[in-house]
Amino acid sequence: MLTIWQALIGLFLVVLITLFVFRLSIVKEIILLPENYRELLADYVKFYQQLDEEGKPRFEKRIEHFLSAVKITGVNAVVEDLDKLLIASGAIIPVFAIPDWQYINLHEVLLYPGAFNEDFDQAGSNRPIGGMVGSGAMQNVMIINKWQLRQGFINNHDAHNTAIHEFVHLIDKMDGTMDGVPEIILEKKYVNQWKNMMDSAIGQMKMYGSDIDMYGATNPVEFFAVISEYFFEQPDLLKTNHPDLYEMLVRIYKTGG
Repeated sequence: MLTIWQALIGLFLVVLITLFVFRLSIVKEIILLPENYRELLADYVKFYQQLDEEGKPRFEKRIEHFLSAVKITGVNAVVEDLDKLLIASGAIIPVFAIPDWQYINLHEVLLYPGAFNEDFDQAGSNRPIGGMVGSGAMQNVMIINKWQLRQGFINNHDAHNTAIHEFVHLIDKMDGTMDGVPEIILEKKYVNQWKNMMDSAIGQMKMYGSDIDMYGATNPVEFFAVISEYFFEQPDLLKTNHPDLYEMLVRIYKTGG
């Protein structure tokens, strides 16, 4: 009888410890979001503002999951609650219509105060880089600068958003190759069509210029990121000016923009 009681007590302790750990994990997950997170999202994130009453809680939960999985570290910059929410928003916006998406190729985001160069220097005049997806020793790391991060959400009158741009690179990279073709989310039957559309658009941009940011004419990788910014920041304008590109991006992101 004593053995049975000992077993029952042991089982009770295991259950008690499990519930305690589970409760701690829930508390940890909840406090990842600041108390005023809904207010900040409503003030700064246009995509969130435009969601219905069913979509907003889903967006909030996706942000919570992202922040629980990815570390955000300031490098000579203070990481404020707003920065965390904007980085997470830039991650979720492109994949919001894709259930259960996880950035398995990202472990940490480094937040710099401003632009930097290829040697990661944050001082001096030659600092052309606003954000980047790491490789080699920086694999699974993203760098983004605080000023451009915030400008991308504060300025709603252009087609630029650095956070979205960099997370689109990660989406592109998820299939193992950064080539402007996100084969992990684009149906195979559209792959060649998308490649041809990118090549044609880049050629037109180089020859005649474009309302599309000319940085997109650098190569297909940058074109995909730039046109994705345009798609999420100014969807109606993209639909008017470039309906074929708009329709293909609807297929890629499973959304109407």
